[in-house]
Amino acid sequence: MLAVAVLGARGRLPRNPWAGVRTRRTLASDEAFVLANRVAAAPLGAAGAVALVGGAVVAAGGPAAVTWTVLVVATAGMLGLTGVGGALGDRAVARMPAPESACAGTCAGCDLVAGCRSAATTATSEHAAAPPDRP
Repeated sequence: MLAVAVLGARGRLPRNPWAGVRTRRTLASDEAFVLANRVAAAPLGAAGAVALVGGAVVAAGGPAAVTWTVLVVATAGMLGLTGVGGALGDRAVARMPAPESACAGTCAGCDLVAGCRSAATTATSEHAAAPPDRP
């Protein structure tokens, strides 16, 4: 988790199906994935640190009550921080401006104008322009 946090903070975590903030929105583009993981880096790093410290305390041993308490608290902290990081990353991507279309509405009177219209608009205008059938 610490490695994912460091790579995400640096913008070097590639879009993948296994590590990082993976939601429908964040997997839509490389830019969205990088933004989400940069925003989530701090909570994910904290979750990794909590897991590391909790694991070290559990591995060191001690009274059973202390070991179980540390295990439960560390696990809850790790999962909670991971969830916060994922939610913050997804929320940041949701606030990204929508990408502009290639046409930007500037086509007029050329052969490329059909590429700027949606399929429904093009089909409707072609149907309206067709001469009526006469018997």
